This record gives sequence, structure tokens and C-alpha cells, in this order.
Amino acid sequence: MRLIIPMAGRGTRLRPHTHVTPKPLLPVLGSSMVERIVTTFTELLPNQVQEAVFILGDFPTEVRDQLRLICRRLGIKASFAVQDKAMGTAHALYCAKEYLEGEVFSIFADTLFYMEPDFKLDSDVVAWVKLVEDPRAYGVVVRDKQGRAVGFVEKPTELISREALIGIYYIKDGARLKQVIQDMMDEKALSLRGEYELPDAFDRMLQNGATLDTATVTDWLDCGTLPALLDTTKIVMQKERSAFRGNLTNTVIIEPVYIGPGALIRNSVIGPFASIEAGATITDSIVRDSIVFSNATIEGAMIKDSFVGQHAFVKGFATPINVGDHASVG
Repeated sequence: MRLIIPMAGRGTRLRPHTHVTPKPLLPVLGSSMVERIVTTFTELLPNQVQEAVFILGDFPTEVRDQLRLICRRLGIKASFAVQDKAMGTAHALYCAKEYLEGEVFSIFADTLFYMEPDFKLDSDVVAWVKLVEDPRAYGVVVRDKQGRAVGFVEKPTELISREALIGIYYIKDGARLKQVIQDMMDEKALSLRGEYELPDAFDRMLQNGATLDTATVTDWLDCGTLPALLDTTKIVMQKERSAFRGNLTNTVIIEPVYIGPGALIRNSVIGPFASIEAGATITDSIVRDSIVFSNATIEGAMIKDSFVGQHAFVKGFATPINVGDHASVG
């Protein structure tokens, strides 16, 4: 079984932290989003996942190295495909067409989720959903009068379903999906947004006799904007209490917090809801409700609702800030 993970997007809403680092490689409490996703499926499907295929954009070599390392730790193979131009979710999968064979999971790496292990893979397509109050911003699953899942609607203008698609799909026969997407591209069957959409491909499969079922997640956590990433980090922090692995001197900790390995903190107050990634250094400061990325340095600052990028340097601030990688302020 393969995991196919499209992650070619530029993550513009998370800039400046995604100028160099793809959004799915941003850490949440020490583990990148994509590592959390791959780990979830290797744990839920023990000994069944053999390979993860990452669909990338024009990213530096270091990105592939990081993804290979993640897969090596989890005991599976890492493979790669490239999406040069963003033409929709179905197009993204088609860029990995050589891997669309047999059983596959397609997982979009821009959200985090918690899911129970009791799902069944009996249908041709299984779509993971989450109930939402306002479905107009999502694709949704629609059901017939008997309650059977029978199709998809993208961003409905009327309330026909609250079951939002969250970007996780199981496909029993990847080759069947590949042929459907090829047909769509041959016919230039674009959506109203001018893209080749994966729910449209699944609809075609259903029209040709494929069966559809749904599964649910217990939590669906948005990471698409900086405020959402901070909110998600706070939720994960409460769920995953962990021991502090940094070096603390004359420092007050107000939990919950995360302090990664090698972090050095002196004469400071940390928390609540502060995530301090590996190798960061904080001196004579108060840091709360913020994310401090790896190897950043903060001196004499009071920061809240802030983001300090990798290897950034901040001194003397007492206001919310958003500092990119390798930047220096103060």
C-alpha cells in the first residue's frame, strides 16, 4: 500500500516561514506536519504501508533529504514526483501516475488530524469527512434518502450536507483513478475554478459503478494560516503533554508548553502555550502564546501571539511580531 502526499503548494499564507521551508515541513511540537501524517498511517496500518510518494514543487534538495529521513525512521520507502504547475487536486495525483497502482491513500498535507483505528476499507473509495457548521467553503459528501454516500459537491451554495471532505482518501484501485483523471484531462473537463478536481474524478468513478463510503476523524486541525497554526499548536500541546528536553536555568514554566531538545533558556518566563523548537536560545524574556522555531535567539523581549523563524534574532521587543528565518530585529 502506498501513501501519496501532494505538497507542491507554496504556503503563501504562512509566509515568511514558508519562503524556504514547504508548509508541510513546518514543525508542530518537534515533528513536521507531514511526518505526523505519515506516522499516523504507519501506526494505524501496521506492516501495510510500504511506500510514501511525495508530490513536490520546485523545492531544494534538502526537502527530499528530510522526507527520506522521515521515511527511513518509519521503515518505509520514500519516492518523489513533481507538480510543475498547480492545476488542481486530481492533476496533482496524476503527476504521480506511475505510482497510481493498487491500493493507495491520497492525503493532503495542509491539515492535522486525529483518527480512530476502526475504519473499514471495503469500498472502492473511502473519503474521510468531518461535520462542520458552514460547509460553503468545503467540498462535501452527499447522500441519498437511504443515507448512502452517493457523490460529492464542491463548495455548495445550499445546505445539502455538513460532511466536509478533509483531504484523505482511500482508493482500492489506483489504476482506475488514473484512467479517470486521464479521461478528464483529455476532455479538458475543468471545474469552475479552471482546475482538475479530485472529487470530480471520484464522481466519474461512482457513475461507472464504483462504491463509496466515508470515515471520520475525531479532530481536524487547520494549519493554513499563521493564526490557525498557532491555534492548532495549542490544541496539540494540550493533547500531547511532553517532558521538557531543553536546558532551563532560573526559568519559570507556565504549562502547557513545549521545549525541544537542545533549547537553552535562562532567566525567563515561558508559557502558557509557548512552543520552543530545538536549539532555540531565550534569555531574560517572557514568551507566551507563540512559536519559536529552531535555533532562534530571543534576548530581553516580551512576546505574545508571535512567530520567530529559524535562526532569527530578536532583542528588546514587547509586542506581537512575525520574524522570518535568519532575520534580525531589535
